[in-house]
Amino acid sequence: MGNKKGKNYSNKSKTISNKSETSKEVVENIRLNKYIANAGVCSRREADKLIAKGDVTVNGDAVTEMGHKVSDSDDVRYLGKRLKKERFKYILLNKPKNYITTVSDTHDRQTVMELIEGACAERVYPVGRLDRNTTGLLLFTNDGELTKRLTHPSYEVKKIYEAVLDKPVEEADLEKLTEGVELEDGISVFDSAEYNGARGQKTIVLVAIHSGKNRVVRRMFEHLSYDVVKLDRIEFAGLKKGKVTRGKWRILDKKEVGFLKTSK
Repeated sequence: MGNKKGKNYSNKSKTISNKSETSKEVVENIRLNKYIANAGVCSRREADKLIAKGDVTVNGDAVTEMGHKVSDSDDVRYLGKRLKKERFKYILLNKPKNYITTVSDTHDRQTVMELIEGACAERVYPVGRLDRNTTGLLLFTNDGELTKRLTHPSYEVKKIYEAVLDKPVEEADLEKLTEGVELEDGISVFDSAEYNGARGQKTIVLVAIHSGKNRVVRRMFEHLSYDVVKLDRIEFAGLKKGKVTRGKWRILDKKEVGFLKTSK
């Protein structure tokens, strides 16, 4: 398959010729930076830098211009090594405290990547984030489209947390949290907020929320003068812990992956 008709990309006097595309081919073609990311080399942003440096070739010719598209039949190479699309992997971690949700850390703090070391050969990334002191479910994948689906506000992915507060929560305050409270970055609202009946204490509350704002659960309680002593994400996009204990992980099965890709 070729690239879009009428566009030429040159580097060191080389020109990539383009062929006409059918509408089906257009659908199958993807941006070069995404192809590189799908091959597990680096993120899309980092891939743009590699392309700009001239380190990437397509069918033997260097491509330095952003936006170039390729298909699976193209010979894409980075520093001479041919790239192939990785198999998608999906890993569910039960995160403990004192681990930060990042791939690397300049302050030498523990990261969640250490907890899934050896889980797969592919390069996976956390979907969204949990702050250092928040525990619970965190998903990792190299599937960029699914990551976008699970983190973009328009998809309204549901998360459920168990929050332990420093004092009993008034019922009137639970109502306020489900009606919405105004924080510094706008109004935030819990879809539901209720005492955890199984625990029988008014200091332990189950909350459901779609928002992906930073530290939003803690900030909402703090707005009403409650301190969150413990915060545990017990459900994410329909996924539950099951038998995954703190600090452990498991690979999602095909049924779970299918559910994540089709659920609203």
